[in-house]
Amino acid sequence: MASPPPPPLLLTLVWAAALLWCGGCDARFVVEKNSLRVTAPEALKGAYECAIGNFGVPQYGGTMVGVVAYPKANRKACKGFDEFDVSFKARPGALPTFLLVDRGDCYFAKKAWNAQNAGAVAILVADDRDEPLITMDTPEESGRVEYLENITIPSALISKSFGDRLKKAIDNGDMVNVNLDWRESLPHPDERVEYEFWTNSNDECGPKCNSQIDFVKSFKGAAQVLEKKGYTQFTPHYITWYCPEAYTLSKQCKSQCINHGRYCAPDPDQDFSKGYDGKDVVVQNLRQVCVYKVAKESKKPWLWWDYVTDFAVRCPMKEKKYTKECADGVIKSLGTFVCIYLLTFYSAVQ
Repeated sequence: MASPPPPPLLLTLVWAAALLWCGGCDARFVVEKNSLRVTAPEALKGAYECAIGNFGVPQYGGTMVGVVAYPKANRKACKGFDEFDVSFKARPGALPTFLLVDRGDCYFAKKAWNAQNAGAVAILVADDRDEPLITMDTPEESGRVEYLENITIPSALISKSFGDRLKKAIDNGDMVNVNLDWRESLPHPDERVEYEFWTNSNDECGPKCNSQIDFVKSFKGAAQVLEKKGYTQFTPHYITWYCPEAYTLSKQCKSQCINHGRYCAPDPDQDFSKGYDGKDVVVQNLRQVCVYKVAKESKKPWLWWDYVTDFAVRCPMKEKKYTKECADGVIKSLGTFVCIYLLTFYSAVQ
């Protein structure tokens, strides 16, 4: 007898790197990468791609040299290494340690924290499956994880095949020397630093949302000055989900998705019977993408920062003002441009 399909809540929204379209507006998921160069042993010499973690402190514009260590115990780094009486702090005059650990069993950030406390200057997490590199993110309950803001070492995810080669070399007694290089991780083909900002219009996801809007408000002035002077070029991005075809008619997909399940966002309060729905978040995210697109075409991309900060203040979910009418009011108050896409896109994406 065939097993029943998994509950819709388990399969409803499959994580995807999705493309958002609003007229000519677009956003895309990009895995931020840097280069890891092996200088010894001879058999491993060469450059390898790795994905920068979304925590810690990458040394943008710089490099870091070290020797790779693979622990004999606690190889997933889910426990503190002091429990095993192990330290990876380099001796005076020696190369610093890059700790290689395995993926799985605990959060990426927890592994980095344990590696840092053990004296490592960087952590390399070897994937446990053959797949394209992904960005190691912070835990969903990041607002309750005290160590996150104290992680200072850089982190990178490497492929399973590369990780297996490193482990084999270390097990054979080879000294593996590497160089992490961040000099090209921020592109600057025209003498401007190009960076991407991942964000969300949702203000009801707890500490993570509060931290995000606090950052936007505090960074807005610097971002606008850098943009106006031509020193930087930024692009905002919004992550969405897609609903598997088998569940597009389910209550969950209908409340969280638009365009027949193609673009979805989690329900803000995780209650499908009241409050705002995930599809409301998708629409507001699309609206912000459109504002950026039109502002950029008007050669005033910094206006996006005005819009998102004003929208957060004037149109919060908590006050039941997270609406099209409130968003249009914010746009009109800017007084310098009109996003013509906004007149038609809402009906087009339903």
